[in-house]
Amino acid sequence: MSNTTEAQVIDEHIVEIVSDSGEGAQKCGQTFATIGAKMGNGIWTVEIIPAEIQPPARSPAGASGNRIRVGSKYMTNMGNEADLVVAFNEQVLYSRIANGAYKDGTVVLLENKWAEDPQEEIREAYAAAVKEFREHGLIVHELNFENECLKIVDNARKGKNMFVLGMLSRIYSRDPEKGLAEIHNTFSHKGEKVIKPNQELFKSGYNFAKENVDYLYEIPPYTNDGDDTKMMVCNGNTALGLGVMASGMDMVSMYPITPATSASHYIAEVYDQVGGFVHQAEDEIAAMAFAIGSSFSGKTACTITSGPGMALKTELMGLAVMGEIPLVIVDVQRGGPSTGLPTKIEQGDLLSTLFGMPGDAPKIIMAASTIEECFHFTITARKLAEAFRGPVVVLTDANLATGVQPWPRPELQEEWLADPIDQSEWDTSIPPYDWDEETGLSQRPIPGQPNGMYVLTGLSHTSRSKVAYDSETNQTTMQHRSRKLATLQSTLKPPKINGDEEGDLLVVGWGSTMGAIEEAVGIQRDKGEKVSSVHLRFLSPLEPGLTEIFSRFKKVMTIEVNYSDEIGAPQINEENRRRAQLSNVLRMQTLVDVDCWSMVYGHPLQPGELVEVIGEKLAALKA
Repeated sequence: MSNTTEAQVIDEHIVEIVSDSGEGAQKCGQTFATIGAKMGNGIWTVEIIPAEIQPPARSPAGASGNRIRVGSKYMTNMGNEADLVVAFNEQVLYSRIANGAYKDGTVVLLENKWAEDPQEEIREAYAAAVKEFREHGLIVHELNFENECLKIVDNARKGKNMFVLGMLSRIYSRDPEKGLAEIHNTFSHKGEKVIKPNQELFKSGYNFAKENVDYLYEIPPYTNDGDDTKMMVCNGNTALGLGVMASGMDMVSMYPITPATSASHYIAEVYDQVGGFVHQAEDEIAAMAFAIGSSFSGKTACTITSGPGMALKTELMGLAVMGEIPLVIVDVQRGGPSTGLPTKIEQGDLLSTLFGMPGDAPKIIMAASTIEECFHFTITARKLAEAFRGPVVVLTDANLATGVQPWPRPELQEEWLADPIDQSEWDTSIPPYDWDEETGLSQRPIPGQPNGMYVLTGLSHTSRSKVAYDSETNQTTMQHRSRKLATLQSTLKPPKINGDEEGDLLVVGWGSTMGAIEEAVGIQRDKGEKVSSVHLRFLSPLEPGLTEIFSRFKKVMTIEVNYSDEIGAPQINEENRRRAQLSNVLRMQTLVDVDCWSMVYGHPLQPGELVEVIGEKLAALKA
């Protein structure tokens, strides 16, 4: 390739870096995204994570890396097929091709060391793959990164990622000084011995691309005039950790589980600076019990987990409902059932969170749709848990957990923090559960207050927390616990409609699907179609006014990342069809025939496929 000196100005590009696990492609992608965000670009990233901890090298199953969508607008989703890919070997590309990640014309910058590998079978596999990629429309450029890296470090496997970061910084006209600064920030805890060679690798990659790569782009910023002090750049799990600290909660109890673990890693690194305490329990059940104990004693706690952990916590979640103990539970959803897809996205825990425990156990359930909401919803959850005296579940997912997006740096507010524990004397004439007939709410005594001690029980109990099995007590206490949800709903506003207030089709979503849904709806609206969308944040109780909103559209459907049967599949008809989870909830609550489309491919929704889904539904309405 000849050198290009004039950059082509573009609105956006989707870039992937793919390697074997352990070669640093994820770190390369994260750093590239951070540089872009600090230069004022819109960013959305998706980590490419193998299911196995140590998958075989040079295998499709071992593909590891990052996808970065960078552009001159605010990014809300991963977009469609990639424009440019850097691959450390040819085999990892096969899994990405199988996932539909690339298109005819995707540029692949491929490490070519394998063409001269000592093993004949590797040389043959490499040559066959390159031939196949080109036949399928990929534009493959074979480049030798290895030799360039070996000029600086003894082990290219440990340095190639920073070399590639330099290449990408040149290709996309990134400020090299920002790249060097990010490398310094990343490795500052390891000292100059590590910082210097990584910076040299970056410089080498930058110059290599300048001399050998005939692609040069410029993506103008969309915001902040280059003032990166106005923005945060982090993933959803870090935002959760920041939200925990900003809320005033000073105890997190959890057991490591993918994809929630990095939240505990982040909190453990910094929590002591704000007086916080991380308890790593021996299992999920113990983590829940520890959090309940803390909350019962007056220090509302948070426990962070994923689907299998939620399954183990159900009995104690019922205790928190029955005992009316404030508690924040974060469920970073992943693919299921059982161990399922530990590193992949799914929205499969809504129904189990709503109903997955014995008896009637009403609880507040919120779903974050952006990385910024991961922060703010954690703060809100603590407040609601204390005000409504019970568990609040915040649902996120692997897409938000590992994705990186810039969002406005919050100005900390004192009102976010928890109030000090009340140490004034408790009026003994007020029972521990003095339920208000209208709201179901009650004051909460704190053990440690004078006269504040009371017996906590998971058995049916009176307002005095005395075990009671009589019919009237059980019926009354059930009513009061349920009434709290109705009270909360009375304070909520109807969801905002994205688009017109009425039309042919209304698309309803929840969680991290918002960006892809709204982009697809916007494309169809630009074509003149009468389609709108709403995105729900409260799932228990549901936001008010849904029945009236639904009535203004000919058809309502959900788009979700969980399983539903497809009409026309073997044995499936309208009577026995299993629908997506939010669709079920909405049908039950509104008595509206809410249709659904969902998928469980293990990767986030792409706006392109949703344009087709919405188009087919609109065409059917007009038929």
